[in-house]
Amino acid sequence: MQSHEIDYKIIGHDVQLVEVELDPGEKVIAEAGAMIYMEDGISFETKLGDGSNPRAGFFDKLLSAGSRLITGESLFLTHFANQGWGKKHVAFSAPYPGTIIPLDLAHMGGRIIVQKDAFLCAALGTKISITFNRRLGAGFFGGEGFIMQQLEGDGKAFIHAGGTVIERQLNNEVLRVDTGCIVAYEPQIDFSVEQAGNLRSMVFGGEGIFLATLRGTGRVWLQSMPIRKLIRELSPRGGNQRKESGGLLNQFLQD
Repeated sequence: MQSHEIDYKIIGHDVQLVEVELDPGEKVIAEAGAMIYMEDGISFETKLGDGSNPRAGFFDKLLSAGSRLITGESLFLTHFANQGWGKKHVAFSAPYPGTIIPLDLAHMGGRIIVQKDAFLCAALGTKISITFNRRLGAGFFGGEGFIMQQLEGDGKAFIHAGGTVIERQLNNEVLRVDTGCIVAYEPQIDFSVEQAGNLRSMVFGGEGIFLATLRGTGRVWLQSMPIRKLIRELSPRGGNQRKESGGLLNQFLQD
């Protein structure tokens, strides 16, 4: 199915939103609960599946939607359609502070691999599925990198990332990354998890002894503040709490 052609603009800085412009009859699909506002004339319907295959039967739709449960996402996607006259707008926001990344799948070979919770919205016709890293090391040590989402199509899709986004072009190079910091990469990139330190590094360094390794030629997108790191730092026992306390030495000097 050819994806609908949609226009958009990204608004904001710390907590961004994407406003999608729909011509009459055009549709966009989004994660449940992502919508902020929509103009009169926009209708929405919650459905099983992404609608990329109109001929799919109920069982096929259920199987496709059920695979999303493995990634921790909702079983349903919301379909928004312009059933009015003239151009109409609907807006979606990321669930936590960060950056929205627009992807034109037609200019990316029609396929991209993204973090399992990165998808925000896309033009109708975009196929959303899951993909597993075939290397066992990624399953045991890769965390977020083991189960990924795959976006396929020829239209525009939008993903979100925590903090600042870094886009890197690899030219037959190797890049080692914290597994939670990977947002997306082109499918020709080889992904694996490898040992990058020793036991002392794991216990005292805070970086862990296993890092994601990206090899090959293609683009990768990284995030500076994945949601798990944000939650950890904001928790009562997180790193910021220790910094605010100033440590035992500072407290002794103050007394």
